[in-house]
Amino acid sequence: MYDPLLYLLMAALAAGAGWFLFWPERGLFWRWQRTQQMTARVLWEDALKHLHKCERHHHPATVQSIAGELQIPLNQATDLLADMAAHELLHIEGQEIQLTSQGRDYALHVLRAHRLWERYLADETGFAEAEWHGQADVYEHTLSLDETEALAAQLGHPTYDPHGDPIPAASGQLVLPDSQPLTTLTTDEQARIVHLEDEPETIYAQLVAERLHPGQEIRLLEHSPRRVRFWAGGDEHVLAPVVAANISVKPIPQQPVIEECCAERLSSLKPGERAWVLNISPASRGLERRRFMDLGILPGTQIEAELTSPGGDPTAYRVRGTLIALRREQADMINITHGKTASTISTRQLEAIL
Repeated sequence: MYDPLLYLLMAALAAGAGWFLFWPERGLFWRWQRTQQMTARVLWEDALKHLHKCERHHHPATVQSIAGELQIPLNQATDLLADMAAHELLHIEGQEIQLTSQGRDYALHVLRAHRLWERYLADETGFAEAEWHGQADVYEHTLSLDETEALAAQLGHPTYDPHGDPIPAASGQLVLPDSQPLTTLTTDEQARIVHLEDEPETIYAQLVAERLHPGQEIRLLEHSPRRVRFWAGGDEHVLAPVVAANISVKPIPQQPVIEECCAERLSSLKPGERAWVLNISPASRGLERRRFMDLGILPGTQIEAELTSPGGDPTAYRVRGTLIALRREQADMINITHGKTASTISTRQLEAIL
């Protein structure tokens, strides 16, 4: 028997399902389509970054290297490159793949967005250093040109990311730093770290664990096929040559190593001892660095260790008449000098430390 109410109900359900699926901008179909477009865009941009890296290091890019970098099948990589060539982003001649000027500009925009976002994470957030690269790998694909330039302006138009990589200018100009691998230094030669390679992640994690950072002065103590031993940040470091090769440095004129002669970490201060702040380590960034400064921990400030908790951590320090508690890992970020040696440091030396 014909039941008008049942047919009306079925029609309402069909209309509701259609609205749910095809609702403009918010329906499942449109969201799926945007996801597909975003996935294709991410693959394009990751391929462009890989091609630009190969071009910069004079390594030939191949379909196989693209497939490996993007972790996609060879046939998908072939189709991807053909599509990019049709959009005049690259040239394919036999086995040779080259970026066009349009493709190079696009790659530099993605690279600029990536490195600016890393700079933002380092300076403005509390994300751990090991997370910067992975986070930037995601957000580089979401920033438009206008949003990228707004971010650059917010950060004061930085020229280097926190790893020491140059940030491409808005015009696309990329100035590579004058540097060399740490492993090429001679014994007892002094240098300044200008770049830490953040890929692969396993090697970068070792560099982070050693508390190494761009701007740090180092002195090579030993280089053998089994290990590279050097002084940096008030400590002796020992790395495998394959890890040390990921540190780029710039030699500096031979000079007394101020860090060795008078700088210590605040964590070395015993209860009852006092010292003066030399600087906050560049390894301390973002919210943590601003907190130190808000607490009055600035160069030239006297600081005294008053007491240590029963467990040995944290320690209470008196700064500008206020008692503050710092964990050991925080105190390690503050370089100090005792009054005995503070008076012997010249203005030029202090400027070098700061």
